Amino acid sequence: MTVSEILQNAKRATKSLAGASTEQKNIALENIAKLLEQNASKIISANLLDLERAKQDGTAQGLIDRLRLDESRIFGLAAAIREIIGLPDPIGENVSGKTLANGLRLQQIRVPFGVIGVIYEARPNVTIDITALAIKSGNCVVLRGGSAAVNSNAALVELLQEGLAEAGLDPAAAQTVDPFGRDGALQMMQARGLIDVLIPRGSAGLIKTVVEESKVPVIETGDGVVHMFLDDSATLEMSLGLVLNSKTQRPSVCNALETLLVHEQAASRLLPGIGQGLMAAGVKIHGCEKTMSLLPGAVLATEESWATEYLALEISVRVVKDLDQALGHIARYSTRHTESIVTESLANAQRFLDEVDSAVVMVNAATRFTDGGEFGFGAEVGISTQKLHARGPMGLRELTSSKWLIRGSGQVRK
Repeated sequence: MTVSEILQNAKRATKSLAGASTEQKNIALENIAKLLEQNASKIISANLLDLERAKQDGTAQGLIDRLRLDESRIFGLAAAIREIIGLPDPIGENVSGKTLANGLRLQQIRVPFGVIGVIYEARPNVTIDITALAIKSGNCVVLRGGSAAVNSNAALVELLQEGLAEAGLDPAAAQTVDPFGRDGALQMMQARGLIDVLIPRGSAGLIKTVVEESKVPVIETGDGVVHMFLDDSATLEMSLGLVLNSKTQRPSVCNALETLLVHEQAASRLLPGIGQGLMAAGVKIHGCEKTMSLLPGAVLATEESWATEYLALEISVRVVKDLDQALGHIARYSTRHTESIVTESLANAQRFLDEVDSAVVMVNAATRFTDGGEFGFGAEVGISTQKLHARGPMGLRELTSSKWLIRGSGQVRK
């Protein structure tokens, strides 16, 4: 098939998905979860081909980690699908309604977008996560997963289509244009009228390209230059635990900590212990001059450091004068993803929550909690950093639009 035929088939399949009952959609999802578990070895074999090529190409370790699918991750994907099965079906949900003075009854309900296009890089988990959410929300998907994961994605899409067909749903509801390379992505961006919304996930360069070149409406997911500020009241015990968890638990993901800001009155009390913990975990520290004086193993940070999403065991550290300077730094360098403050001050916590303009703002919590699974969504489409209907982790409701139903008894407008 051509890309055009794939897109037209997806559009036709919207009738199958939009008209499916909750039970039928859940059956399809359970089919897919079982197929993932039953075919784990097949998926891993395909994934190993992608991993081997990535290593030969000199791909960064953080990207290789995102690309990897082992048995634990595959079973985790199946578990996430089953969480989605247990979530309420948003389709048909009553959003609002009222009766006008003339007797017309108005009702606003949730409906699927229709066809969702997703362009992403080296993240085969996205193939499953977003398709599962799409199925539950009555949408079809067309996927462009990138050349780095071409074997992994081919194996996964085959299982997705099998699970849909076994439930009596159109298998064209989940398709890929990977065989067409970049031209497939370009045609997706031009497919106004066939794709209803486009979601890019990946590097800042990929997202920028899709936003600027697409003729299809885009929900923008951003990169994560994520900040944490330790104010003058922060304790070493809490600060160390939150910094290490945020930076080292999984450094290759967008909610990992990238820049640590420390109040100057707490720097000599906090930074030596935190720096020692980071270095023991293998983290390279890019620090300001004050940081370097407290952490001899740090290297000098540059202007570029403050705007860098490392996605690796590296971090930028800056000592700031006060909360005002911390807020100013975040306002300048943040990608509006996630920011956290560590404090014992209720006033500072509330001011941070009020003044930081990011999708997720935290107090005394690890930044790794910005995640659809952690928010109870079962999985996520991505983290939206824009200010349209979707912001932060996107789950089922963020994959819906609405329509108005009007019931009358012969009213005419005067």
